[in-house]
Parts: sequence; structure tokens; C-alpha cells
Amino acid sequence: MLFGPLTVRSLTLKNRIMLSPMCQYSAGDDGRATDWHLVHYGARAVGGTGLIMLEATAVEPRGRISRQDLGIWSDEQVPGLARVAAFCRAHGAAVGLQLAHAGRKAARDVAEAGGGAVSSTARPFRPGETPDPRPLTPDAIGGVVEAFGRAAARAVAAGFDAVEIHGAHGYLIHQFLSPLVNDRADGYGGDLEGRFRFLGEVIEAVRGAVGESLPVFLRLSATDYAPGGLTVEDVARVAQLARRRGVDLIDVSSGGAVPVDFPVYPGYQVDFARTIRAVAGPPVAAVGLITRPEMAEAILGNGWADLVALGRELLRDPCWPLRAAGTLGVEVEWPRQYLRARL
Repeated sequence: MLFGPLTVRSLTLKNRIMLSPMCQYSAGDDGRATDWHLVHYGARAVGGTGLIMLEATAVEPRGRISRQDLGIWSDEQVPGLARVAAFCRAHGAAVGLQLAHAGRKAARDVAEAGGGAVSSTARPFRPGETPDPRPLTPDAIGGVVEAFGRAAARAVAAGFDAVEIHGAHGYLIHQFLSPLVNDRADGYGGDLEGRFRFLGEVIEAVRGAVGESLPVFLRLSATDYAPGGLTVEDVARVAQLARRRGVDLIDVSSGGAVPVDFPVYPGYQVDFARTIRAVAGPPVAAVGLITRPEMAEAILGNGWADLVALGRELLRDPCWPLRAAGTLGVEVEWPRQYLRARL
């Protein structure tokens, strides 16, 4: 199954291997893509990955995790991203862009340069270490929603095959979703439906910008790993609500809303993906220390997920998909330049 196709709306992936979005901290201070991005993402496309998902790309300057994050808040950032997308597509990979806003987890210098960090709350992520955010007013929320929509339109102009909304890892959307962070008394707080409202508006803006054919993914943290926080049952409900607004695939990760430790082991998030898939339906992506081809095949074969996302393993080995095909006894097309190494 790992090398079978997967169709999401109008997009058909040649296999079910996705490069998980991972910040490279290699953009210019202007948020533009550099040669590093071309080589890094291009190598994974050449290596046989079915879907290249670019790292968290900020929809506003103040929404960057660091000054070296990619940005898509300006038309001037489109050509560099388009160069990366075109190369990946030319080598057989579909390519997506993750749209992100760090909220209260923006770097201090980024927040100060952008007029201050924003969030669902006035409480910082780590008091004394991270910026003190100001809660977004309803009008200001509308401005951020519009920024997501404009960024999605730029992603289309840059030639991306899909976009992913980053609603995980304690960044702005997750700050609204988590009851550990969202302490609002207005229509954007309170019960789960109220805390979902911001995300729902972002989904509608993104879907409106990309049209009906382009797939929209959503990355969610399945649990906050802390008492009183989001549970996998809560997030399964969020996934249901998101699908009704136009999300096609749920990319299941975990943690990040509050600074807590949690256990990490091979496949540690797969059961979350399985639970969310059972409630919200397919397709879902599983991620989290998936390293062996046999493990990836088992995840798909058991119906726990529809797509497997690899992070660190694809950093170690850009040609992991080609090697995995050999391990599983599957014939795949190799780049002609690499044929002498074919397994």
C-alpha cells in the first residue's frame, strides 16, 4: 500500500509517503526562500517522496517562529517559493505549503518588530522567556483570517498542489483550540465550538482562496498531554467540524500548547491518527518516528492512516522512498542519474 496512489480531491499522489513539514530556519530576514530550500526539498522529490510539504510558512511577519522562517505575506515571496515548487513537481512529487502563524510562540525579536505577539490570551507560553502576547480583538481576528486567505491565494499562484493549515504544536490556531490557553469570554472562547470558531473562519477563507479543486490539509495536535487540555476525543470532534468546512485531510500530530514533557517512541502518534480516522473518516496522515518501511506499510495496511509522514528519517536519507521500495519488493521509477545505484 505504501507505493499505491492516494487521491485527495483533484490531486493524486504517486505514493503515500509525505515529507513532514519541518522548519529549516534558512530563509532570509525578508521571509524569502533560498537555495537551501531548493536543494533540501528538491532532493526529497528526486528521492521518490510522493508529497513534499514545505515547512511552516508565516502568513504575517509577526507570525514567524523565528526570523529565518519562510513567509508568504507578500507577493515578493512568491517567485522563490514557485521555484521550489516547480522543481519538485518536475521530479515527480506533489508539493504543498503549510500556512502558519506562531501567535504567542513567535520569537521575541519577531514579535517586537511586528508590534508585539498576539494570541487568544494575554498569558505567555513561558513567563519571562517568551513574549507577553495581547489577546486578539474580534476585529483583529478578522484581519488574521484574511491574511490566511491571501496567503493561500499566493500559494496557488506559486504553483502548489495543496495547502496545509497549521493548527498544531501550540501555535496561534492551537492557542484558540486549547482550553489550557484560550481563556476568552467572547464568541471565540468557552466550549469547543466557540474555541473552534477562529479555525473555522480560517478554513473558510483558505477554501475560498484556493477554490474547490485544490486539497486543503489541516495539522492538529491530538492531545495537549496535560490535565484539562485537549483530548483525542476533543480533537476528533474538531476534525469533524473542520471536514464540514472544507478540509480534506487531517494530519495528526500532538502536543505543544503548554510546556510539558511527554513520551516519545516509534509510532507514538499513530494511535491518535487511528482514533481520529475512526471518528472523522479518512483520509488522515500519521506522523511520529516512523522509520522502517515495514512499519509504514503496517500503518496503512491496518487502516490506521492513509498517508505516512516522515520527518527526521527523510532528513537522514532523502532517498528513503527508493530504498523502502526495494525493501518491500516494489518496482518504482528511479531517476536516470541514479540508476547505477538501483536496488
